[in-house]
Amino acid sequence: MNKYMLAFWNAIPSEQDFAQLSPEAIQAEIQKWNDWIGGIAAQGKMISAAGLYPTGKTVSGSNHVITDGPFTEGKEIIGGFMILTADTIDEAVELSKGCPIYDSEGRVEVREIQKF
Repeated sequence: MNKYMLAFWNAIPSEQDFAQLSPEAIQAEIQKWNDWIGGIAAQGKMISAAGLYPTGKTVSGSNHVITDGPFTEGKEIIGGFMILTADTIDEAVELSKGCPIYDSEGRVEVREIQKF
């Protein structure tokens, strides 16, 4: 078995987008994610998964220049990730196809994790 990371990319939401969601809509969205992640976990393939806050810091170069980021001028942001096991990248891609992010025109980047 190999390990893969699924990175969940979506459009940067505005404050208005969140304000328009009812508590029921938020709970329904969370439930879709829980169901999909739970299905992968039930197969014994999930290692970990987490959402990411939309803000952070970027450290660059040998001088370790620190800037705020990601920037709101960007069109997309990584909203979370999952680490899972699969026999092949094609299997990992198949597992990604149930991700709820596709409902909002998001995308999933599937990358194999290198063994060191």
